[in-house]
Amino acid sequence: MQLETPTILKKIVARKYEEISERKLHTPYNNLEVAASVANVHNAPRGFAYALRHQIAIGKSGVIAEVKQASPSKGVLRDPFIPADIARSYEKGGAACLSVLTDRDFFKGHEDYLVEARSACTLPVIRKDFIVDEYQVLEARAIGADCILLIAACLSGDKLRELDQMARDLGMDVLIEVHNRPELGLALEYTQTELLGINNRDLHTFELSLDHTFELMGDVPSDRLIVTESGIHTRDDVAMMRQKGIHAFLVGEAFMVADEPGEKLADLFQI
Repeated sequence: MQLETPTILKKIVARKYEEISERKLHTPYNNLEVAASVANVHNAPRGFAYALRHQIAIGKSGVIAEVKQASPSKGVLRDPFIPADIARSYEKGGAACLSVLTDRDFFKGHEDYLVEARSACTLPVIRKDFIVDEYQVLEARAIGADCILLIAACLSGDKLRELDQMARDLGMDVLIEVHNRPELGLALEYTQTELLGINNRDLHTFELSLDHTFELMGDVPSDRLIVTESGIHTRDDVAMMRQKGIHAFLVGEAFMVADEPGEKLADLFQI
């Protein structure tokens, strides 16, 4: 099953396939397999899902704090941008995990940012990118990612299953992101991962509404952990989510524009 892909994602995904072809010329697939195996020995996964569940189990919000220099809609969010400093600030502020943007063309990200952020703290890190190919999954583990993001709107059901299984075979967790009910159905039918992200932004209209999470949460099985993504800006937003039983959050821009991201996190989530 393949769902309709929003125009902006079509553009990004087309560029991703070009990028993968370019990268394979520099680092062949077999070399990346070796690098991923070495990483599993010397840079073992830290347990992304476990970190979220542990934070929630002790009564706190499980916050995935984003390290992001820019976005297509807002432009540059932070300058200077020092991933290691941001990671340390987030850890001090009470984050459960980090999310690091590695997409270069649309978010000014880089794999080195993930390496720098992860090396500066003890938190598990998700590689946030537009992952459409096995090569990128190997690449994620090779650079030390503890989890990857798979966006249902970018992938067929069979490809979702394939990439999800491959990541978990490498010891990583997987966060499946959905935006609507058809994508949720795809994620539940084709994947086994416990982390289910509901993005509150409509990728066709770009409208933002926390109701997206509330509308879909009733269809999510109890063994999946819902992560609400985008649109969390105030304590009231957090309180409303927690009152409805949503305790895991992915937050980026609200922190990136703050002088001290970790302090903003601690204030927003009262950690």
